[in-house]
Amino acid sequence: MRGDWRVTPVAAATAAQDMVHRVLGRPGVILVGEGSPRRLRPLLGQEKKRVGRIIGDTPVYDVIVGDEEGQVPLKRLQNHFLKLPRNITGKQVNALDIRLQALGGMNVPMPKGPLPKGARMPRGSKLQRPR
Repeated sequence: MRGDWRVTPVAAATAAQDMVHRVLGRPGVILVGEGSPRRLRPLLGQEKKRVGRIIGDTPVYDVIVGDEEGQVPLKRLQNHFLKLPRNITGKQVNALDIRLQALGGMNVPMPKGPLPKGARMPRGSKLQRPR
């Protein structure tokens, strides 16, 4: 794509593989959702709230990718991004990128409790025992 776009893949997801990706560019922050629109609305709302705490008055757009009414087809997504108004400068994009990197992507929690009794750690070629 033309321009300076910073993408954070899978900023949020559900168990049903509905995902929200975060894109930062001159228009502001764009949250791109893929999956079922019914399950994406609350996920987009949560991510919009998380991002809103950090970015201040920068605009946040949300886009759902799909072929239904009110959604943007995947092949027209780039064109949709380029038509958005430019609201922030390049220096502001850099500053926001640093702040959003601190926010991070999707947080996958570690399961609590002891390890299962029969669990074994996977062996890779680098992690073999010395003989």
